[in-house]
Amino acid sequence: MPLDLIQTELGQDRAELTEKVDALNARFRHHSAHDVMHGAIAEIEQLALVSSFGAESVVLLHMAAVVDKATPVLFVDTQMLFTETLEYQHEVSERLGLKNVRIIRADDEDVQRDDPYGALRLRDTDACCNLRKTFPLQQALTGYDGWITGRKRFQSGTRAALEFFEVEDGTGRIKVNPLAHWAPEDVRTYMIENNLPRHPLVAKGYPSIGCAPCTSPVKEGEDPRAGRWRNADKEECGIHFVDGKMVRAGEKT
Repeated sequence: MPLDLIQTELGQDRAELTEKVDALNARFRHHSAHDVMHGAIAEIEQLALVSSFGAESVVLLHMAAVVDKATPVLFVDTQMLFTETLEYQHEVSERLGLKNVRIIRADDEDVQRDDPYGALRLRDTDACCNLRKTFPLQQALTGYDGWITGRKRFQSGTRAALEFFEVEDGTGRIKVNPLAHWAPEDVRTYMIENNLPRHPLVAKGYPSIGCAPCTSPVKEGEDPRAGRWRNADKEECGIHFVDGKMVRAGEKT
């Protein structure tokens, strides 16, 4: 097929996807996170929930389990996670009755080639995240029409304009953010009302949890994500990047 026809076809697909996302956002604008979750699972044929099994992950996992316990859950094990996170993943999966948890890891050959001693993070955190998290996840998402994230507007400036549904540029997928409008107290209330287990590191001062080498406790009064890549000019791990470039929430492309 000639290049101009391919570009026209891609443009049409993008336009159709944007139209669908706009319609979903209009439809669910004043609805609850539960409604968004239910609507996403009903409307998007091949849909996965991507979870870090971190500090607040159990909320989204519980919502998905209420709708359909067989919803695919993709958990990226960077092989640098806290032991507590790995144990928590097993506990939550069993407790919620999740039937389709898929553990994603970087290819062994890639790790041996690019980070044989586990020291890549010391000179290039972005490259480490790309090797151990971004690329494996993008590979795992191949074939899906959309994926559910736990992102929220309050978490950082790059997420301040987050909508329930987004077009993921360059992939043809829809990203779903059911908790986009939630505040920290909404998360706490939901966990208490549903008697959900907390990640054990939260009580030790970790309100946002990633890989062990790049996550530190947060002091009172600090931003909840201050312990992620502390003292580095970095806010995102990279799973919300496309072709190495971060697509900011609400950015027009």
